[in-house]
Amino acid sequence: MSPTWDDGAAPPQHPSFTLADKLRIVARGVPVLLVLGFGLVLLGLTRLIEAPLFGPERPVSAGIVKGVCRIVLRLMGLRVRITGPRMTGPGAIVANHSSWLDIFVLNACRTVFFVSKAEVAGWPGIGLLARATGTVFISRDRREAGAQTAVFRERLSHGHRLMFFPEGTSTDGLRVLPFKSTLFAAFFDETLVHEIQLQAMSVIYHAPEGTDARFYGWWGDMDFAPSMLRVLAQPRHGLVDLICHAPVRVDDFANRKSLASHLEEQVRAGHAMGLVGRT
Repeated sequence: MSPTWDDGAAPPQHPSFTLADKLRIVARGVPVLLVLGFGLVLLGLTRLIEAPLFGPERPVSAGIVKGVCRIVLRLMGLRVRITGPRMTGPGAIVANHSSWLDIFVLNACRTVFFVSKAEVAGWPGIGLLARATGTVFISRDRREAGAQTAVFRERLSHGHRLMFFPEGTSTDGLRVLPFKSTLFAAFFDETLVHEIQLQAMSVIYHAPEGTDARFYGWWGDMDFAPSMLRVLAQPRHGLVDLICHAPVRVDDFANRKSLASHLEEQVRAGHAMGLVGRT
């Protein structure tokens, strides 16, 4: 997650928390923290047994991550509606990036392993969760491209479904930014290009009734804690539409740029359709 995009517009202005808001924060926040803490412990204990038996494969722990994320979303009161085909076989998933909530939403709906910049591994709290859930950390240094491809090859060979955000940053949730094609180069490795599919997903947040349309967005210099507290305090939530597009084969495209462009078009079309169909 890299909340660096900013269109210059002021973020939503929220009133101060009322007593009822504070009570909701506690009523939701404490169970969420307990679930995350218990899930982290359970995940660690599971990996102690799973790793010697299955190595990099995660037949049990990946299900724990999905279950924890589903419980967290339920505790928050945020519904997810998913439509479209499910990809089968080895491959990766790409999506637009609007919020820190994307991590919970996408993990709750699909068994995925996120690809993130290396710096995230050192972030307090988030870095620990990312490492525990099997996140793939990569360097932005072009000189590391070969090592990055090797990591992708290994993870895909063990059945891991990789997940990344080609925009490279989160937004206000009302737009899709141009996709960066750099990460797509790894899929054109001769050992992967004829085996891998990629699937695009459009993530559309519908703000709670009566709130700013950008309610769930996270961008610019917005801090994580106030955004999280606002979500916990919201009496009634909107919902998230997750539109899964038809998977495509990597070897149907000439290069990384044409592949990235096609997936971007799919995400844009689904996102635009989802915004028009706000409910």
